[in-house]
Amino acid sequence: MMEHLTEFIAGIGLVPVVKLNHPERDAAALGKALCAGGIPVAEITFRAPDADTAIRLMKQSCPEMAVGAGTVTSLSQIDRVIDSGGDFLVSPGFDPELVAYAQEKGIPIFPGCTTASEYHQALKFGLTVLKFFPAEQSGGLEKIKALAAPFPMFRIMPTGGIHLSNLGTYLACPVILACGGSYMVAQELIDGNRWEEITALCRQSVEIVRQARLC
Repeated sequence: MMEHLTEFIAGIGLVPVVKLNHPERDAAALGKALCAGGIPVAEITFRAPDADTAIRLMKQSCPEMAVGAGTVTSLSQIDRVIDSGGDFLVSPGFDPELVAYAQEKGIPIFPGCTTASEYHQALKFGLTVLKFFPAEQSGGLEKIKALAAPFPMFRIMPTGGIHLSNLGTYLACPVILACGGSYMVAQELIDGNRWEEITALCRQSVEIVRQARLC
């Protein structure tokens, strides 16, 4: 499951980080807009309380999508994500208890790691994919490259400060699995039901991914 999911996300190159305040209204429409733009994946953050509901509704309307949960900070949230049919978990930091519980439950988890100490902990848990958050504020691509020297076994998903102007630069680095971003799912776009704009931003991003990986 983990290997298939990882390669699926790597093939897309981008993971929209979504806060859905009204999942019953917006989850299905957003999922369809993302898929139409060539990005059939989403990280639904628990910064909105009903993330598990959003995951369930998005999966129901777009079963081809990989839909996971972000800002996972408790064991109960992991249970809720599993019950909703979620595909993966993302945590803002490295919490050994959360990682162990996710592995026990058999659901992939990508914890936030930005230091050598956190990378070392992740290595002990047998993880292969890490979130690097907040990316730009934590040293950005140069720090990711520096950490890759002693830890070449990890593939990285930077999130935080990623946008159209620097997306290609990140993705041209071979250690980057995919980039997390919220610019294509900005709150004003979702709240305004501007689904066509979201699709257009996704298509623009997909082209940047394609160009970056040709380098």
